[in-house]
Amino acid sequence: MFSKASQKVDKIESIIGGQSEVTGDLNVKGTLQVDGYVNGQVKADCVVLTESSRIKGDITANKIIVSGRVEGNLKAEEAIEIMPKGKVIGDVITNKISVAQGGELNGNVVMSEKDSKIARLGGKVPGPQDSD
Repeated sequence: MFSKASQKVDKIESIIGGQSEVTGDLNVKGTLQVDGYVNGQVKADCVVLTESSRIKGDITANKIIVSGRVEGNLKAEEAIEIMPKGKVIGDVITNKISVAQGGELNGNVVMSEKDSKIARLGGKVPGPQDSD
């Protein structure tokens, strides 16, 4: 688990309050904390979803910390952390992922590294059928 991931959140520049409902896409510089409801795509450097948050839409960020509910796909360059009360219904793409006990992830996980390279040999990917 990333015990330090939630502590390494940059200064929060933008907050969507617990009584707020936002419909539409959000593009935020810096860290966005969501306490309320968002129906739309979210892009930020870092996204922190508190227990009261509800997101219906995809989230793209360097780091995503989920304590609320997300119905949509998550894509994070650095890491995704799903906290004990966090729930994600959708696919995730990231380099690192942590799901705390009690956290839920219902979807596919694609682990990717920035610098990973897959080499194809002669246009063919070697498999078990290629063994001698």
